[in-house]
Amino acid sequence: MNGSRSFHSPTANREVIQLAHGGGGRMMQDLIRNVIEPAFRNPLLDQQHDGAVFAVDGGKLAFTADSFVVSPLFFPGGDIGSLAVNGVVNDLAMCGAEPWLISTALILEEGLPLADLKAVIGSMAATAAAVGAQIVTGDTKVVERGKGDGIFISASGIGKVLSSSSLLPADVRAGDAVLVSGDLGRHGIAVMAARMNFSFDVPLLSDCAPLWPDVRALLDAGITVHCLRDLTRGGLAAAMVEIAETTDLSIEIETAAVPVSGPVRAVCELLGLDPINVANEGRFIAIVPHDQSDRALSLMRQRGEAALIGHISDAPGGTVILKSPYGPRRRLHLPSGEQLPRIC
Repeated sequence: MNGSRSFHSPTANREVIQLAHGGGGRMMQDLIRNVIEPAFRNPLLDQQHDGAVFAVDGGKLAFTADSFVVSPLFFPGGDIGSLAVNGVVNDLAMCGAEPWLISTALILEEGLPLADLKAVIGSMAATAAAVGAQIVTGDTKVVERGKGDGIFISASGIGKVLSSSSLLPADVRAGDAVLVSGDLGRHGIAVMAARMNFSFDVPLLSDCAPLWPDVRALLDAGITVHCLRDLTRGGLAAAMVEIAETTDLSIEIETAAVPVSGPVRAVCELLGLDPINVANEGRFIAIVPHDQSDRALSLMRQRGEAALIGHISDAPGGTVILKSPYGPRRRLHLPSGEQLPRIC
């Protein structure tokens, strides 16, 4: 559930939403936990998964939803159409579910070039077909010029759960290894670079991609996966803090082991950003038993620049500790808001 603009009321004693666009920071987590979740509380929502997982006719399905307001609509490595479909596919994948059926709702701004709409629709169709999913229903609305910023997309998906385990933080155990599927920060920096007309000697492309093939490879190989999380809003940091706080275990991350490309690191240093807080749209973490980490890492490296970046500690407190190769250790805290707004 994404953040919105700050709304200011002339009534001085009214509480108002004061959040940056996005959804990866502490303020957004507090809003969801303290305002939104209590209104809807039920056993499926209480799973705290990337989607709701439930039993149907002897099997299991996963159901998820997301919304996309990225600006610009087209960015190096993708567009809002591929982003929307991959976003739903990846949430299902984190539930161990093969993507099956997708719905989309399009909010179109009056004056949108028809060529742009056709390009986005074509991208959505191709992205769904690439993972064997179908877009089977949806809705389209048009709003007045200046009210929609081109296109907003809301998408939902249903997938068939193939994992025999829940893949939830409750399954995480002390000693588990933390693996990341590739280098971090590409999506957020690629979108920001397109927005600000940055250029690179070697084009920097978003990592926007479906994660189901990667997850399927782990499941088919019989890897005991304890937990999966895609690294979208809030990046690696948000996923790690969420898991640590949910399990009341600690996570130790070796900062030198976290893969970050040269261009992403350079832009982050220039702008004072930390790559572990920057959003990704084609990266995930897998938490697996230590004795299976080498085999899992080998499988993941067949598809990308995967790395073993840390482990789960039995130290209590639900903290994430970043360990530098030079000795210092520091606790990871979430920023109060999203560092880069409107990137998904």
